Amino acid sequence: LNDDEDIVLDLHPHWVFFVKPALALVGAVVLGAVILIAIEDPPSALEAVSGVLVLVSLVWFGITYAKWATTNFVVTSDRLIYRHGVLSKHGIEIPLERVNTVFFSQSIFERMVGSGDLVIESAGEMGRQNFSNVRKPSAIQNEIYKQMEANENRKFDRINPAAATASIPDQIAQLDALRQQGTLTQAEFDTKKQQLLDKM
Repeated sequence: LNDDEDIVLDLHPHWVFFVKPALALVGAVVLGAVILIAIEDPPSALEAVSGVLVLVSLVWFGITYAKWATTNFVVTSDRLIYRHGVLSKHGIEIPLERVNTVFFSQSIFERMVGSGDLVIESAGEMGRQNFSNVRKPSAIQNEIYKQMEANENRKFDRINPAAATASIPDQIAQLDALRQQGTLTQAEFDTKKQQLLDKM
């Protein structure tokens, strides 16, 4: 982490990540149990097939768990971090000031279990990032916007620490001076100005 950077959220994918391999494993175990119990003297070939199915399902579940354990979606006070990969590692970092829009989507089933997909549009090279099987995506969306606002406030305070004690009209005037100097963009100026006006 950077200096004065704090971790706000550190999440693994939702448990629905395990649904398919878990169902396959349960199905293979049940099938093997039925073969052993229902058939008095099952053919060795049938037993072998059942054993292979259980083994393959176990391997699939193990690989899925390894992927789950090595996948992290992290929200800090400065940026968004996504890491994944068991052997080879891949990662994305998006500074909060470059995030433009955060939105999510959930199917009916995902709403029931608290899972969903999160989409982040940013000013980076990739532009748009999709994150699947995210826990409580609406809450994460709110938290990201909250951290974006807090990060913007800290950025302004670092630029002009004396503004914290100034009146709101004076702070807006100082913001406008920073905008004219090119320190703040027009969008940043408009956002901060509206935040100050909302406090009046």
